[in-house]
Amino acid sequence: MKNKYIDLIEQSFEFPNEEFSLVDNELYWFNIPLMDIIKQYGTPLRISYLPKIAKNIQRARRMFNVAMAKVDYNAEYHYCYCTKSSHFSFVMEEVLKHGVHVETSSAFDINILESLFETGHLKPDTYVICNGFKRPQYIENIQNLINVGFENVIPVLDNKFELDLLLKDFDQPVKVGIRIASEEEPKFDFYTSRLGIRYNDIIPYFVDKIQNNPQVELKMLHFFINTGIKDTAYYWNELNKAVNLYCELKKICPQLDSLNIGGGFPIQTHLDFPYDYDYMAEEIVAQIKNTCTQNEVPEPHIFTEFGSYTVGESGAMLYSIVNQKQQNDRELWNMIDSSFMTTLPDTWAIDQRYVFLAINNWDLEYQRVHLGGLTCDSEDFYNAEAHSNAVFLPTISENNEQYIGFFHMGAYQEALSGFGGIQHCLIPAPKVVVIDVDEQGEYVTKLFAKEQSYKSMLKILGY
Repeated sequence: MKNKYIDLIEQSFEFPNEEFSLVDNELYWFNIPLMDIIKQYGTPLRISYLPKIAKNIQRARRMFNVAMAKVDYNAEYHYCYCTKSSHFSFVMEEVLKHGVHVETSSAFDINILESLFETGHLKPDTYVICNGFKRPQYIENIQNLINVGFENVIPVLDNKFELDLLLKDFDQPVKVGIRIASEEEPKFDFYTSRLGIRYNDIIPYFVDKIQNNPQVELKMLHFFINTGIKDTAYYWNELNKAVNLYCELKKICPQLDSLNIGGGFPIQTHLDFPYDYDYMAEEIVAQIKNTCTQNEVPEPHIFTEFGSYTVGESGAMLYSIVNQKQQNDRELWNMIDSSFMTTLPDTWAIDQRYVFLAINNWDLEYQRVHLGGLTCDSEDFYNAEAHSNAVFLPTISENNEQYIGFFHMGAYQEALSGFGGIQHCLIPAPKVVVIDVDEQGEYVTKLFAKEQSYKSMLKILGY
């Protein structure tokens, strides 16, 4: 009878695969023996595997460039990294190694870019796309970046008042973009995004505020769908509206040459993930090309702002099972040595699922369990996966510690959980280990941050 954990995984998924494999009943991730990492650093442990970032950047570039070649697209593709997905220095430095441009969201983002410029990681010809609602400090930082010689800073106007703020007491030429306030999905809580300027207002605003202003050059139209890039009638309809608006605007604004379609490429949330990235890239490029051809307008440079796609699949979170509790005749709880709410906040905030696997004991029989965190909050649990309404793990046995891993959680989780700050029930932030590959192809690890100490937490609290 095939009732071992390895049987369950092999029957449910294509396993092993390019990312995951098994050696002596222990899980390897990108050929990294995770039990060796656990023995060296312990748990709970947050891991960032840098080569995956590079791989996804290269993959997206290849897909869009191939798609452009297929339809004889006469403009360029520019890959931007959405910095809010992960601001850590090791992520930003890895991203910039591959000639990636950046998209910012707030004032402190610009301070990070200034630091990267000072250390030689950021070049002054890099495109800096400044999104978000712009308060005075953000405006000032954008102006400073332009003043020090960054030639491709493009503040994207989120409302009709930002341009006046940007030009106040500022005499440098300014390139700008305009964000379209896209319509939300029918099932959403409201009809129109709170971000951007309404479709019908954009051309009158350009004519009134930009067209005859020699200091300002409109270079970009920005379009973003909150629910991501999906093969749905809703997405294609919104893309088509944006491209048609670009064409209409281009006819009265020759300087306009770029369409920013934002982010939205999904990441793998379970091992059986059917998304066709190549098809979506080809269809996006083909639709933009066709619409421009019909309108007799040169096709625009295409910008994307991939955040989760860039860094999400490079992250892993490892825990150990510290206790098992039989709470009734049906519910068996495995308690982890940390908290889902403080380390993977999206699991309770938006019911996000991640790739989830046991690290060891794959030769043992499996059992259905609920996973519980250490906080006193009733929402601190994980009991379903993206492909299943249940969680299965090897049977717990005496003197046989069980370790588990959540993968592809490298985007947003540190920022949302307030990394290094005050955690719910004062659960400390875990260690962070960065893994890279050396010239010989061997993995190398570096401890980026120790587990949060009680002293640092008490200091924040004023003790």
